[in-house]
Amino acid sequence: MGFKVRKSIKIAPGVRLNVSSKNIGVSAGVRGARVSVNTNGRVTRTVGIPGTGISHTKSSSVNAKRPTPRPRQQPQPVAPPKPKKVKPGLTAPAWEKQLFKQLSGPADAAAIHAVGQQTPTAAPTAAMVEVLRVAAPTRDDARARVLLGWLFDTGYDPAADPFITKYVETSEVSIPIATGVTAVMRWDRQALGLLAAELEQAAGDSGRAVAIVEALEPTTVAAVSLAELYADQERWADIVDVTNGLANDDVAATFLLIQRGTALREQGYYEAAREALKEALRVRSRPVELRHLALVARGHTYLAEGKKAMARKDYERVLADNAAYPGLTDMLAAVTS
Repeated sequence: MGFKVRKSIKIAPGVRLNVSSKNIGVSAGVRGARVSVNTNGRVTRTVGIPGTGISHTKSSSVNAKRPTPRPRQQPQPVAPPKPKKVKPGLTAPAWEKQLFKQLSGPADAAAIHAVGQQTPTAAPTAAMVEVLRVAAPTRDDARARVLLGWLFDTGYDPAADPFITKYVETSEVSIPIATGVTAVMRWDRQALGLLAAELEQAAGDSGRAVAIVEALEPTTVAAVSLAELYADQERWADIVDVTNGLANDDVAATFLLIQRGTALREQGYYEAAREALKEALRVRSRPVELRHLALVARGHTYLAEGKKAMARKDYERVLADNAAYPGLTDMLAAVTS
């Protein structure tokens, strides 16, 4: 049996280098939202709730016109969230006591649903408990999709739900998105929306997924998620709109500039694409993995223009740093034939 190597190194405030035996990634951000960059050049969108069981993974290449789905990875067996030590008092309403009973031991979906039916004001809380205690542990994405979609439409925020915050030890929601973005978020409306959008996309309703993300607070994580969703639909003009006026202020902005360059290239605006990628490459202190992605994207732009010599220069810059960069052999072959 071999050893697995994994190390996380802080390389700047809010930025960590993640090293494993298979690849290197960079994550950046603050508590509740982080951006991760992967050396394999693929956009991987995985949503899971640690301690529950919901998980979905979808991959695409930042260099391709269309994302290429990857078979879904089965999540490892996990335990549902546990109740906090505090318990309902003698004067607590009946629905509160009934839902609390569902936080330990075998959960009964019918009983949870009945609480919401009998006490309509408690229906959102009951739906959230069902997500955490039933739909997630049993990996019932279809049911989770219905519940989370309904909760989002009602304006529900688990972080503002007294029952959830008082009684439930909720795990964080982990949403790695891309060459890309890994959002590690506390349960709030933003996290609920991103997870709901992922489940909608997994079910084939990308339009609904886009509508959800567009309704979220415009954070960096939401912007990257939206850009990936737009790319999935080849909505290149919308990616450009999302990234208008963007400066290379941080790692996340660098990723978005690469997306912008790709979108402009796909529309045939090669000079504008190169300008966006030039801005992505401007800050030389960015992680080398992002720099490689930008160089490859610019090389593809040159190649689309028929400028093989210029494309080769960018590919060779990547070669100088990492001869094992995925797909690099084919890229070089395309500019030497």
